[in-house]
Amino acid sequence: MSMDFIEALNELEREKGISKDILFEAIEAALISSYKRNFNTAQNVRVDMNRHTGEIKVYARKLVVEEVLDPRTEISLQAAREINPNYHLDDITEIEVTPRDFGRIAAQTAKQVVTQRIREAERGLIYNAFVEKEEDIVTGIVQRQDLRNIYVDLGKVEAHLPLNELMPNEKFKHGDRIKAYITKVENTTKGPQILLSRTHPGLLKRLFELEVPEIFDGVVEIRSVAREAGFRSKIAVYSRNSEVDPVGSCVGPKGTRVQTIVNELRGEKIDIVRYSENVEEYVANALSPSKVLEVQVFEAEKMARVIVPDYQLSLAIGIKGQNARLAAKLTGWKIDIKSETQAEEEFGREKTEQGEMPQDSISVD
Repeated sequence: MSMDFIEALNELEREKGISKDILFEAIEAALISSYKRNFNTAQNVRVDMNRHTGEIKVYARKLVVEEVLDPRTEISLQAAREINPNYHLDDITEIEVTPRDFGRIAAQTAKQVVTQRIREAERGLIYNAFVEKEEDIVTGIVQRQDLRNIYVDLGKVEAHLPLNELMPNEKFKHGDRIKAYITKVENTTKGPQILLSRTHPGLLKRLFELEVPEIFDGVVEIRSVAREAGFRSKIAVYSRNSEVDPVGSCVGPKGTRVQTIVNELRGEKIDIVRYSENVEEYVANALSPSKVLEVQVFEAEKMARVIVPDYQLSLAIGIKGQNARLAAKLTGWKIDIKSETQAEEEFGREKTEQGEMPQDSISVD
């Protein structure tokens, strides 16, 4: 092996960040297999490659024993001490057995190993780079599409965006720039596999974190997200500083911050609501933009009965129950919505019989 080869390994270490020591170890391991295969031997051998000159030597490793049963792997104590008088029983001797024409085999093997290790190392570097970005947003270029996936070029790797992770009516063509959320990074035999999503609630959360400085700084906190991608989302926010309005921070001056996110999500409507430790208040806020008259909380069932003005009932429920469904997802509570008239008809008699409404009910203006 020549000095040119050693310099090439040094260059690989500088350019691709592949440790030269790891390459040496891999080459030595491969040369052991090559030696045994090409010279048809079952000897226990060690290959040593000089880190500075590239010189390669093969050593047969033999166990020092009293009686030799297998001369390929064992050596007598007497013979061992002829090599070095300091050997004792059960020591391992090393005898150089480097073949004369081993250099040619070594060169071929080393080239194959280096090529393979470069590929593996690059895959490892890519995996490590992207596994840290799991649950984060990346921007890529659409390359192609098949029946199941859109393939997105992220620079060093191609990611998969399943078609069922696209928002309704969302279409992309070759060359389009796309923002997506990394849901999973797997290290497979074919290299890192990165799965993307445009529908995941995490995409909405990360967009707000990137767009709203108060969230990035930790002053405003996102407590919960509920999303029906492409249609409507709700996000509950809380401020650690009483002087900072969490909803106003997310909306931004003249609505610029939230509008940027709406544009990225192709017009998806976003309700930003104030989080509260008070369940009644939180549920009422979650049903925004509907006005709520009263919230009755039933802890055992983790259910909230909400009473709204008659003219607000359809708004509170939403199209095909969307507003109520999202509010339930956002708060984690079952929500039963009644109009004022329905509440009087269904629960008025119960109130009369019992004398009062449940003690944990509250009126919300």
